[in-house]
Amino acid sequence: MSIRATEPRCVNCDRAEAEAVLLPIRFRGAERWICSACFPLLIHKPEKLAGRLEGAEGLQAARHED
Repeated sequence: MSIRATEPRCVNCDRAEAEAVLLPIRFRGAERWICSACFPLLIHKPEKLAGRLEGAEGLQAARHED
């Protein structure tokens, strides 16, 4: 098993924890990581993670009250 296979990486941009702050996320029983730069994407446009996060195409963006 390679180190890369076990190293936490952003589900979107593939950066490692040496390159960015990574936050753990859990979705559908699986733990993934997302970096602080990509986290707003998860909140505001989660459908853009389709193909990278299984089931993301069905997620709804956060609703904001103005």
